[in-house]
Amino acid sequence: MDESFVALIFKDEELVLLDQRILPTHVEYVHCKTYEDVEFAIRDMVVRGAPAIGAAAAYGVYFAAKQSDDEQSFLRSLAFLGNARPTAVNLPWAIERMKAVWQQHKGEGREALLAALLLEADEIRAEDIRTNKKMSRIGSVVVPHGATILTHCNTGALATAGWGTALGVIKQAHWDGKEIFVYADETRPRLQGARLTAWELVEAKIPAKLIADSAAATLIRDGKIDLVILGGDRVAANGDVANKLGTFSLSVICKAYGVPFYSVVPVSTIDFTIPDGSHIPIEERDASEVTHVGETQVAPLEIGVYNPAFDVTPHQNITGIITERGIIYPPFATNIERLRRGEAL
Repeated sequence: MDESFVALIFKDEELVLLDQRILPTHVEYVHCKTYEDVEFAIRDMVVRGAPAIGAAAAYGVYFAAKQSDDEQSFLRSLAFLGNARPTAVNLPWAIERMKAVWQQHKGEGREALLAALLLEADEIRAEDIRTNKKMSRIGSVVVPHGATILTHCNTGALATAGWGTALGVIKQAHWDGKEIFVYADETRPRLQGARLTAWELVEAKIPAKLIADSAAATLIRDGKIDLVILGGDRVAANGDVANKLGTFSLSVICKAYGVPFYSVVPVSTIDFTIPDGSHIPIEERDASEVTHVGETQVAPLEIGVYNPAFDVTPHQNITGIITERGIIYPPFATNIERLRRGEAL
């Protein structure tokens, strides 16, 4: 993918976001100058993908500090920003990390405080890129030569500060000369697979086909998929993974037919505070995402709509969780606890 097409950059006191609502037909940017701008961009999915949301939120905290006259208004701003989307743990993770820097430097004067916050936001962004590249190298080892891979939603450079998580692993396998082929789910209802992943695959010149979500089961049943690689928005302490709606059903089919199923996430996406996936809040989005495709109405407006953005895949259906510190295999609860303690996997 052209490195000029990154999800976010910070320049001239603005957070500049590639508007992912209108890709691939239009390439436009949204300029955020306030924490309210960042909150809207996260909530309305100008920027999306757990790592990218975290990086954007970090700059939102910097804006909040610039805009706030006192501690109370600053903390209210953080609460507002933190409510933009409930499922991805990288949002509260980044806010808490930035808040710790604010606590450390708040007595040093306004200019020193703002400089420290901006430095930390820049580091969160740079750290994410380094993490993604490390995960890609680690994850590439699970991809056999000549593998046909199925992926779901978008997990590339557009979903992160740069490079990608699951799609980063796929790109690494391609550049390692493994002669892979990729099937990309369209990922209804917002079509992130069709609009974003397909675009990234074309840009990277990776052999691929786009499929309707409902075609995946047939490909898996007929032995045409060697492994599934996708991302995650929050991982519980027992290894349950919340990811884009449709992930759970894919995991069930893969388990039934013995197809390896991997999630690729940075350690920051693991929520060590929740015991299992039942504690992960699932965002439900507007009915119009289902009743319309873009601006085109495809269903009667009078029909009720259930539109969860995510589902939870139980750890029993997961082969491994690829992180920058290694691949977590079962027993997940034991090995995630080892990871939390800083032990080697």
